[in-house]
Amino acid sequence: MKLVITATGQVRSIYDETIDLCKFGKPVISRGSHVEPTAEGKWTADLSPVGGPRLGPFDRRSQALNAEHEWLRNHWLEES
Repeated sequence: MKLVITATGQVRSIYDETIDLCKFGKPVISRGSHVEPTAEGKWTADLSPVGGPRLGPFDRRSQALNAEHEWLRNHWLEES
């Protein structure tokens, strides 16, 4: 789990349960994307909640989740 601490003391992370984020204060958790099935049985990752693209379609949900995580790590996590 990667934590990014900004100059103002804000801690950013892609949520998982490796570290109890409450140790840093009251967490503010928001959705980064929507991983949803298509009518054709494929999967997409819609990153519009953080200003990103729609990724996919993917054959498997796990592929969409992996693409979501990679995009968030590479494009959102270290933004100011």
